[in-house]
Amino acid sequence: MSRAREFPENGELVVCSVTNVKNFGAFVTLDEYDGKEGFIHVRDIASGWVKYVRDFIREGQKVVCKVLGVDSQKGHIDLSLKSVNDHQKREKVQQWKNEKKAEKLVEIIAERLSISVDEAYDEFGNELTEAYDTLYGAFEAIAANPDELRDDYQGDWVETFIEVAKENVTLPYVEIDAILEMRTLKPEGIEDIRKALNDGLEVAGNEAKVSITSVGSPKYRVVITADEYKTAEDVLKRISTTAIKSLTKAGGEATLKRESK
Repeated sequence: MSRAREFPENGELVVCSVTNVKNFGAFVTLDEYDGKEGFIHVRDIASGWVKYVRDFIREGQKVVCKVLGVDSQKGHIDLSLKSVNDHQKREKVQQWKNEKKAEKLVEIIAERLSISVDEAYDEFGNELTEAYDTLYGAFEAIAANPDELRDDYQGDWVETFIEVAKENVTLPYVEIDAILEMRTLKPEGIEDIRKALNDGLEVAGNEAKVSITSVGSPKYRVVITADEYKTAEDVLKRISTTAIKSLTKAGGEATLKRESK
């Protein structure tokens, strides 16, 4: 079982299971909050006039809703379906799936340590969820940098957690590319171009994976793979600026052109 969660906050997006659809709205259970019941009024089902609620929502369906209000004393949770756009829905569903996967990984760790799942949450699960905002976020961070866990925590579970994280978590990455057009009329121009590209690679650093391939003279494709766009863009800028300066200094010309995937 995951850590106990009381009530969601106003404005939060939640994954819900539709349990009962009426003419005046729909009753749902909140999957992330121990099945607490919520209600979507017909006015919050969809924009515009809703003649038949079942045209928009039906029993057994998984939906993503926005929390409009919470009365913890009465146990009432008011929700909106129409306030969630497609992008928010996709992101929330993916986050929910990630957390379900993380819970399964905790079960694997508990089994390998020969302890109960509840003991696993008490020993490290709840604390890591607080520290990394989400449980899956902890697995992602530790898969990327295992020493972070070793430096900050102690216990028999640490190495097992690292092992399970590495085995089961595929780290997210982004990829960008661009074309360096490099021209020179000098007889030894190809050597100048090779040197310029190597000069660019030398300043790439270790933040990203870089490849440069010829796609037919005078074009060279630069591909940057990193954990986030800002890092990839910074590396591309360093490489291209250095390569362009190097070839220009040698009497050639070079420009960077972006391509859309």
